[in-house]
Amino acid sequence: MCHNRTTFKAVRDTGKDSHVALCCAPRICSGVPLPHRHGASFLCEGSHMEQLEPKATIMDKAGMARALTRIAHEVIENNEGAANIALVGIVRRGANIAEALATEIEAIEGVRPPVGKLDISFYRDDVSRHVAPIIHKTEIMFNVDGKDIILVDDVLYSGRTVRSALDALMDLGRPATIQLAVMVDRGHRELPIRADYVGKNVPSSHEEDVRVFVDSLDGRDAVEIWDIETEKQAIANKEVGA
Repeated sequence: MCHNRTTFKAVRDTGKDSHVALCCAPRICSGVPLPHRHGASFLCEGSHMEQLEPKATIMDKAGMARALTRIAHEVIENNEGAANIALVGIVRRGANIAEALATEIEAIEGVRPPVGKLDISFYRDDVSRHVAPIIHKTEIMFNVDGKDIILVDDVLYSGRTVRSALDALMDLGRPATIQLAVMVDRGHRELPIRADYVGKNVPSSHEEDVRVFVDSLDGRDAVEIWDIETEKQAIANKEVGA
């Protein structure tokens, strides 16, 4: 719900992505879902909602499914089976992708590896700048000691999210190995971190936002590139017209 003023919010996840959304209306407008971190940006005025379009769609549902199948085969080959592997997804979308990857591994090997989800909120190197970081639950119901852990995330960008996840994992035990699987590697690393398994390499600029959508959270599977400046301009134009 938005009232008689322009409101906007910009979110940056440790250099991983940025999302600008605008809700502006001269009167109350209700029934419009709020955008999530990877969701579409929109302008709403009264009961009207204008959806902004992505700059490009990099992967659709079929493309993401093929990428997961390939990654599953690579994980199994590199670890000589699935007997000692466990998957840990970084919340939020990394956790959903980890579940889907476990399903693919089970279809190939006949055994489902254990899956956990990891919240890195208090391990981020910018946590002191956030008054109230969004907290999710870490759920790892298995012993990580001696396991070959496949750390799963949606987008690899600066590497800072993964660094935080590594710190969090090491606080839980001593895995035999930690391997990184991501749906998208968009480059622009700020730390010496690389992915062992990549769904797709997506060259991008700092002025672009690479967003991964998963069906279990977003109602669809897709990887899209969004133009940050276009969204910022949409905010500016609405403020002028407010």
